[in-house]
Amino acid sequence: MFALRNFACRILNALPQTRLLSSASETRTVRFLNGDRKFDANGKIGQTLLDVVVEHDLALDGFGACEGTLACCTCHVILGKEHFEREDKLNPAGEEELDLLDMAPELNDYSRLGCQIKITKKDPEVVEVVVPTINRDARNS
Repeated sequence: MFALRNFACRILNALPQTRLLSSASETRTVRFLNGDRKFDANGKIGQTLLDVVVEHDLALDGFGACEGTLACCTCHVILGKEHFEREDKLNPAGEEELDLLDMAPELNDYSRLGCQIKITKKDPEVVEVVVPTINRDARNS
């Protein structure tokens, strides 16, 4: 009896780890549009848009200068309307992010900071975001 219970406990303990591993391997293609340039990169569920840019070393000069510490606006992105509305319900912009966005060039109603936007299972297979062609580091303002 003890051996059976021990075996069952090992099986049950392994299940959550299996689920975590499978969700970590799920990805979405993130398409960064920057002027006439386009960059596609795979991002894992749970990664921020900034994480994707850094992990794939995308040629977006100055993007994420503060490394996601909410100290600049260099990871400013413009989301599609549906994406913005979904994010706004699940993860609304905080006061710090809104203050930084006030200094961002090419500000739009659908602007967010890429360090605050995570890839989710609700995102479509291809997530498109616009990266403004002008980049201003709010730390220097």
